[in-house]
Amino acid sequence: MTLAGDPAAWVALGTLIVMEVVLGIDNLLFISILTNKLPEHQRARARFIGIGAALVLRLALLSLVFVIVQLVEPVLTLFGQSFSWRDLILIGGGLFLVWKATKEIHHNVDPAHAPDVFDGGGSGAGVAVAGAAYAAIIGQILLLDLVFSLDSIITAVGMTDHIEIMVIAVVVTVGVMLFAANPLGNFIAKNPSVVMLALSFLLMIGMTLIAEGFGVKVPKGYVYAAMAFSAVVEGLNMISRRANARKAAARMPVRR
Repeated sequence: MTLAGDPAAWVALGTLIVMEVVLGIDNLLFISILTNKLPEHQRARARFIGIGAALVLRLALLSLVFVIVQLVEPVLTLFGQSFSWRDLILIGGGLFLVWKATKEIHHNVDPAHAPDVFDGGGSGAGVAVAGAAYAAIIGQILLLDLVFSLDSIITAVGMTDHIEIMVIAVVVTVGVMLFAANPLGNFIAKNPSVVMLALSFLLMIGMTLIAEGFGVKVPKGYVYAAMAFSAVVEGLNMISRRANARKAAARMPVRR
């Protein structure tokens, strides 16, 4: 009740929600790209599991907030560079994201690539292979959920000292992710050029995580501004392609 009557608390809550939603875009993009590799009837459930796991991980990390704060303390020094557990987790997650995005870009550029368990098992796959693909994709989502959740909670801890505000911000953020997951996933699935753009975003995010793990602070505003600019350009390209398609259809002679 004391916080509810404090204007500063409301400002902190609003600011933190905006920050958490922006940080959640990375998580949501990865979930959308991965779940689109599953059969259509499994996608919504996989997205729900992935985002639900993100909520559980964030709340679990909040309950260990005093431990999380200690994760920024140096535990390893190599060639004069100190690394904390947070740094090592960010580097590992960034390397995985770069590897995964590069692999997916290769698969999109080379349509004749050999199928693997991460492709959903292929059209002729059996139940066992399809089940393994589903489990593998969920496993990858959980792995990146951990990385993004850790980054999210450390950001929250740096913005406010009130656990109540952090919990509300996390719950609201995950609610937004749940609301946006299916529309975003469906939009990406229906627009192949957007798939490549989203994968390039993941590649950039992975490189940013690695840089931060090595102590290079990359302003998030620059990263998201570049993503927003690219998305606007791609949106204009999509409008242009549709306009040209309508013109081409209008020029076609009508058969009688």
